[in-house]
Amino acid sequence: MAQKRVAIFVSGSGTNMENIARRVQAGELDCELALVVCDNPNAFALKRAAKLGLETFLIDSKQFKSKGEFDARIDQELNRKSVDFVLLAGFMRIFGSEFVRKWRWRVLNIHPALLPKYPGAHAIKDAFRAKEKETGVTIHFVDEGVDTGPIILQRAVPIHLDDTLELLEARVHAVEYELYPEAIRLFLAGKLSVTSNQVVIRR
Repeated sequence: MAQKRVAIFVSGSGTNMENIARRVQAGELDCELALVVCDNPNAFALKRAAKLGLETFLIDSKQFKSKGEFDARIDQELNRKSVDFVLLAGFMRIFGSEFVRKWRWRVLNIHPALLPKYPGAHAIKDAFRAKEKETGVTIHFVDEGVDTGPIILQRAVPIHLDDTLELLEARVHAVEYELYPEAIRLFLAGKLSVTSNQVVIRR
């Protein structure tokens, strides 16, 4: 049976992308990394991808008149590369409803908080400033909302009294690097289904 082909979407540093790519190249994840999609020409993720020998597709949203046209161009490229599923790893664009419907339950996202708490772009900082006792990492399917899709896996990360934001970020990232591959393995094994907007995991 042919391996599923994946595209990883990035906008920034690309540490999660690199972690996944290295695991794919080591044979730890049974899929083929077809493409890295990036919407930021200054993203360090592009240098990481080049070092790993990965094909990249750079797309600038400013070149498109609408979100629909932007999404359609991405969809065209994914189809050209025969991509089966998508992993968002720090991708800062929100897809339109048509793209989400077409790729329903084939787009996974990672978020550095225990959703539904602390959605958005500054989740670790928000939890830290709120003096929470814990935060965490969520892997979820993408739906039409922002950080609202059905949750696949979550793992808590404690926030210590003597933590700095940098220490907490490092602890959250360490969990990300383990939890995302775990969710990807479940997806690849066909063990995930969505019923009434809830993920069912067949162990």
